[in-house]
Amino acid sequence: MTPRTAHTRKTTRGAWPVARVLRDRNAGLYLAGVVVSGFGTSALWLASGVWVKDLTGSDGLAALCMLAMWAPTLVGPALGTLADRVRRKPLLIATNLLPAVLLMTLFAVDSPDGLWLLFAVLFVYGAAGAVSDAAESALVAAVIDPRLLGDFNGLRMTAGEGMKLVAPPAGAGVYAAYGGASVAALDAATFVLATGLYAALRVREAPPRRPAVNWRRQTAEGARHLWGHPRLRPLVVAGGVMMLCAGVCGPTLYAVVDSLGHSPTYAGVLYACQGAGSVAVGLLAGPALRRLGERWFAAAGIALLAVAVAVRAVPYDAVALVSSAAAGAGMPAVLIAALTAVQHATPGPLLGRATATANSLIFIPNVLGLAAGAALVETVGLPLLLPTLGGVLLATAVALVAAPRTPSDTGAGRP
Repeated sequence: MTPRTAHTRKTTRGAWPVARVLRDRNAGLYLAGVVVSGFGTSALWLASGVWVKDLTGSDGLAALCMLAMWAPTLVGPALGTLADRVRRKPLLIATNLLPAVLLMTLFAVDSPDGLWLLFAVLFVYGAAGAVSDAAESALVAAVIDPRLLGDFNGLRMTAGEGMKLVAPPAGAGVYAAYGGASVAALDAATFVLATGLYAALRVREAPPRRPAVNWRRQTAEGARHLWGHPRLRPLVVAGGVMMLCAGVCGPTLYAVVDSLGHSPTYAGVLYACQGAGSVAVGLLAGPALRRLGERWFAAAGIALLAVAVAVRAVPYDAVALVSSAAAGAGMPAVLIAALTAVQHATPGPLLGRATATANSLIFIPNVLGLAAGAALVETVGLPLLLPTLGGVLLATAVALVAAPRTPSDTGAGRP
């Protein structure tokens, strides 16, 4: 055991997870970068749709903003391969500077004729984010002690969800006062600040080996690793099913609000409760992962989400508020568990591709679920649809627990 490992083991016992992670300089810098860039991204996410709506009056075109940002996920594994072909720290810096530069071009958008530029920037924005996520995951696994990965991923979730609570209202305020281009400038500034934080990381990276196969085969190696790994495949599949059900459930929000007899603005209250649940589970994720292991932690989260979705059909305010908080706590568990497992069980040279592939397999079903939910909410009543989704989620949790176990599935003896 090295002195650094012995010191880490000593300090990771009995300390609050936030303190454990923030004692690590690189972890603290990463989290600061996540908070800063997450604020800008969340602000732009809301403002871009409002901007398009104001310019065109079209709900469909406004919805295309989110589609433009999500579309690169479809080729996420190929984009993630880049993180395994070059040094990750310079790549992380580049993928933050590129959107910062492109966002400034949006000052040219002042009429519907300029919307092609907004959509193009959002598409590149999403692609840069996919590459950045892969590079960040691989770099984090290399520079942060393995025992802190669960805590870090949980706190990263907390930081991201926390920004979703405060950034959209801030972005809306900036948009109302100064217009959409000013929100883009705000986002660009957060990217520049995050770049400075990432540049301060203390990382020693050897240049990656020259690949022996072409890009397509390199990309396929990440998928083969995930699908052939008995520890990772069940988590990724469960995450995909969970996000599919969450996507179907998403369009029911306003129907739930209607059943409670409130105006559509009440959805903001439910979103806030959901965000609070996500913040809470992020703080508890590290200790829970060490105690339960990734599979049981993920299954517990999915089961909690199953109950929350099923009871959402009950038309009482207290039930809606509690179920929203429970859904917010349950949903991130499998995401944190899957990412942590990928980081623990994947060789460093393969980690960029594996992370990007896992993200695509988990998040693409969410887009499909949103489309399905938009159709189902008009034809199937909440008392049938929501309990059915809850049943599917509960079956997913049971299947995850029942899958063949590996020695790394328990909390004891983790690295």
